[in-house]
Amino acid sequence: FGYQTAGAGATDAMDKLVPTAESHNRMMVVEVMGRDAGWIALGAAIAGGADIVLIPEIPYSIESVMRKIDDRFRSGRGFVIVVVAEGARPTGGDVVACESDEIGYHNRVLGGIGRFFIGQMKQHMPDVEARVTVLGHLQRGGSPCAFDRILATQFGVAAVDLVKEQKFGYMVACDYPKIVA
Repeated sequence: FGYQTAGAGATDAMDKLVPTAESHNRMMVVEVMGRDAGWIALGAAIAGGADIVLIPEIPYSIESVMRKIDDRFRSGRGFVIVVVAEGARPTGGDVVACESDEIGYHNRVLGGIGRFFIGQMKQHMPDVEARVTVLGHLQRGGSPCAFDRILATQFGVAAVDLVKEQKFGYMVACDYPKIVA
């Protein structure tokens, strides 16, 4: 649970960024959560009408993306919206990350792919005005949407039922539309 809330937050941000991109004839890059999975980026891109989405599951070719951006501007549409998951990476490259200095925390801290992507883009298209918006933890915060609240409640009820049935060693999961052990 949490995906619907995060996706709604990212889509809401896109709804606010599109008019800015359009009125200023620029490219907006929206960096969203997504270490290893592009679900939020993909969902927000579709719901928000993005032109390009970059996800961790499919390394991107900067040349291919530049062709798409060029096509968008040549077609008379003076702006481009790109959604990029924090774990996206170029073909043959690695994720943009730094080592954590937090004691006991060994994961690399991802973030910065939006700015990295704009840097790559500027090497090919220096005249395109571009901005990045990093949504980061804003997608996680706030009140959960109704779907996520109900799903969490269903998980809790199913977990209590497993305990009552003495079914230990199980976890609850959603096999839509059912909650299963």
